[in-house]
Amino acid sequence: MRAEDLASAETTIHLCSVRAGEGLYGVDTRAIREVLGDAVPQRVPLAPHFMAGVLTYRGEVLVAVSLRTLLGLERRTGSHRVLVLEQDEGERFGLVVDSVGGMVSAAGSAFENNPATLDARGEAIFDGVYRTEMGLMVRLDPRRLRPTELAQSGIFEARARMEAR
Repeated sequence: MRAEDLASAETTIHLCSVRAGEGLYGVDTRAIREVLGDAVPQRVPLAPHFMAGVLTYRGEVLVAVSLRTLLGLERRTGSHRVLVLEQDEGERFGLVVDSVGGMVSAAGSAFENNPATLDARGEAIFDGVYRTEMGLMVRLDPRRLRPTELAQSGIFEARARMEAR
C-alpha cells in the first residue's frame, strides 16, 4: 500500500464508477471537473492510437483519451461519456468511457495494490483495486492517464504498431 493510503487506511475514498467493456473502474472524484454526456470526439489524423480525438470544451480544445483503447478493447463508434479530468499540474483532458455510474464510497482499508502479474498496460494506468459491494473496482490514476504521460511511456503506441502488422 502506498504511504498516503496507509496514513488514511480508515478514511473513506470517493470514486466515480465508470465502465469500459465489461470492466468496472473508479476515478477519484477530486480529479473530475465535469462529466460530458453524448460526446463524439473528432478524430485527428496521425494522432497517437490511444487518443479518441478532440472535443470543444468551454471554448478550448480538449484532448480525449480512449479508455477502451488503453485496455486493448475494440473502438466503439457513436457517442460516449467523457470525464473531464484536471490535475494540480493544470493539464486538463478528457477520458472517454462507455458509461458513467454513480459515486462509490470505499474504505481506505479496502484498497489493494496491483498484482505482481499485471501486464504492462494495466501497470501503466491502474493504481490498485477496491473491494466494493459491486465487486472489484480497479482504480485509475488520472496522472498516469494524461496524454503527455501516455505518449512518454510509449507502451500504448508500440502495442498499436504491433497490432497493425
